Amino acid sequence: MQAPKNGNVRWFMLSLVFLATTINYLDRQVMGLLKPILEKEFVWDEKDYSYIVMAFTATYAIGYLAMGRFIDRVGTKVGYAVSLIVWSLASIGHGFVKSTLGFIIARSTLGISEAGNFPAAIKSVAEWFPKKERALATGIFNSGATVGAILAPLLVPYILGHYGWRETFVWIGALGLIWIILWWKFYTIPEKTKRLSKIEFQYIKSDQNGQTEEHSKVPLSELLKYKVTWSFAIGKILTDPIWYFFMFWLPAYFSDVFKMDMTKPSLPLIIIYSGTTVGSIGGGYLSSFLIKKGWAIGRARSLTMLLFALMVVPVMFSKYVDNMWLITVVIAFATAAHQGWGANLMTTVGDKLPNNYVSSVIGFGGMLGSAAGIIFPLFIGIILDAFKKAGNINGGYNIIFFIAGISYVAAWAIIWLINRKKTA
Repeated sequence: MQAPKNGNVRWFMLSLVFLATTINYLDRQVMGLLKPILEKEFVWDEKDYSYIVMAFTATYAIGYLAMGRFIDRVGTKVGYAVSLIVWSLASIGHGFVKSTLGFIIARSTLGISEAGNFPAAIKSVAEWFPKKERALATGIFNSGATVGAILAPLLVPYILGHYGWRETFVWIGALGLIWIILWWKFYTIPEKTKRLSKIEFQYIKSDQNGQTEEHSKVPLSELLKYKVTWSFAIGKILTDPIWYFFMFWLPAYFSDVFKMDMTKPSLPLIIIYSGTTVGSIGGGYLSSFLIKKGWAIGRARSLTMLLFALMVVPVMFSKYVDNMWLITVVIAFATAAHQGWGANLMTTVGDKLPNNYVSSVIGFGGMLGSAAGIIFPLFIGIILDAFKKAGNINGGYNIIFFIAGISYVAAWAIIWLINRKKTA
């Protein structure tokens, strides 16, 4: 069935999800950008900072599973709203803490609540888009993460320079409370949307086998029977920790290695995170294009993910690059590839499972990916502290970039092996 030329309601709903994802990443990026300021004020070493990152990733892991199950139970509208209200208040709360313990508590609350974004977003896409458009829709909303990461290096230095780090957390955290008004007023599922045309409704449901929103609780044991549950989890375990490094340590990397002034807008970071927008939308477009050309859904997703995995490989050779602009390009390709990879990985869940399973499986895999991310920040902190004391901080970063370069290809290979047999 062809897409209706005058049917745009599904894209409007997607725009709300895009905005929420933008706010999600804008809120979490503030901490990384303020790291050079905060470590001086609170006398942190790299290990202290890694504990704060671990607090976020540990609760993010717990929140992924808990919020995924919660969203499948109460529905996308209520679940997403609860998640965003809590994480906005948690983000604002960072501006009022006065100790390292206070930051750990604030980051923990942020982690458990922000974990609801992707289970809710993927469930929304499954509700509003046919399978042939889901990777593109996922790539578009997922690009909100990169838009948030682009806005952060622009907004944070401005607010920091004029008002201070506390106000930076408060002002940016308050953006989510505005989004809640739009979400609650406009979001519904297709079956309850009066302004949705019959043609667009039929197009949305054209390959969904008549699925409607269900709020029944699916046992975790049932979810673990499916190969897609485990292949998604493996993909998250091996690549999420790398994304956390790109997210939380890149500002410090450019500050440590290239002496970048973090009180001013950072052009390398803007370039890097701008590239991720292209990767996210491009990754979703490529697999959707192949499917429309007649490729099997699984084959289209797999090939696209392999291409993006290979794009990350050059970052492992960062030790041979000492030019800031050249390494910026290399990292930009790697981070763009991550977003293209992630857009397709998340879409595989909705490809193979009923809508009322989607948030729970996304939550389960996201939990394991975040659990892997709990240990990796500690490893980063130990490595960077050791190399900093030896007067070669760049050597520590090179080790981490090497690990990043091989992680995605390894993840793709394992996923391919899991899905070789024609079973669930």
